[in-house]
Amino acid sequence: MKNYIISGIQQIGLGNDNVYETWEWYRKHLGFDLPIFDEKAEANLMLPYTGGKPKSRHAVLAMNYAGGGGLEIWKHTSRKSQWPDQPIELGDLGIQIIKYKAQDVDKAYKELKLSGVTLLSEVSLNIANLKHFYGEDLNGNWFEITEGIDWNHKGISNIGGIVGCTIGVSDIEQSLYFYQTLLGYDKVLSDKPSDNIDITIDSKKYRRVLLTHSQPRVGPFSQLLGSTYIELIQALDYIPKKIFLNRMWGDVGYIHLCFDVRNMSLLENKCQELNHPFTVDSAESFDMGEAAGRFAYIEDPDGTLIEFVEAHKIPIIKKLNWYLDLSKRNPTKPLPRFLLWAMSLGRVSKNVYP
Repeated sequence: MKNYIISGIQQIGLGNDNVYETWEWYRKHLGFDLPIFDEKAEANLMLPYTGGKPKSRHAVLAMNYAGGGGLEIWKHTSRKSQWPDQPIELGDLGIQIIKYKAQDVDKAYKELKLSGVTLLSEVSLNIANLKHFYGEDLNGNWFEITEGIDWNHKGISNIGGIVGCTIGVSDIEQSLYFYQTLLGYDKVLSDKPSDNIDITIDSKKYRRVLLTHSQPRVGPFSQLLGSTYIELIQALDYIPKKIFLNRMWGDVGYIHLCFDVRNMSLLENKCQELNHPFTVDSAESFDMGEAAGRFAYIEDPDGTLIEFVEAHKIPIIKKLNWYLDLSKRNPTKPLPRFLLWAMSLGRVSKNVYP
């Protein structure tokens, strides 16, 4: 392999103070019913972001089999998870909004409203002229439902997994270079100023740029993860604060943006070249009991955490002790559909509490 591969957004970290309550909310309302792992362990490699000391944690990685990225639902167990000490404002630095895809946006709006989910806007057209609306989860985190263009399995649920996110930045030109050059978001769908966004009632001014990738993603999980978007938003008339200022990795909110990759060594070289070196690197294969691989972190120009995971082992059917060794497969080819179907047999059809 002559270059690194980014297969798509694997997951976004979601810090909270009750893993199963949070997962159950996302299972019930947004279809995250396929657990990849559920593990309690000590995070001893994240010292740059945990005050220099290892922290114990409980994490669940849940996917939506309809397609899209997953959620790593994460909670500190050796300390109390900290909430933001100030309300998050649009344009603050970090991951602000997760984008989920839907086959029928109007239907998704009606279903979520009927189920009591807090919705922050009506259905309208976004800056790329796709139907969308905003809401918030049980912990007040903002989300967006938008039209999806590709699916792993259309018959599973109307709402799919993660199709992107909105990130607050201090300098869009600087951030554009980072996301376009390193992560392949080279196609600009929209770039324009905005006096407002549907989830706010203020009159602050922003610049918003919506990006996608011009080339289809490849790799083992590319069919499951699908096409994605990154929206950059810059506050123009006030100084934004950092969302995780004075808090730790894993505290309440959107923690990191994680990409599924192949050939981590070449990716590491590219990050060094762009002056965004790995700040955390498992180096050898980490083992989470039900999954294994190599992971690393970098920071975007404003310190937002970007994670890379190169999976070496994944569970197919846990009850049968069937695991897949990805190191022996062609890194550019998607997994056969029957393997993804076999993974789907582990979906949870009722309350996730053990």
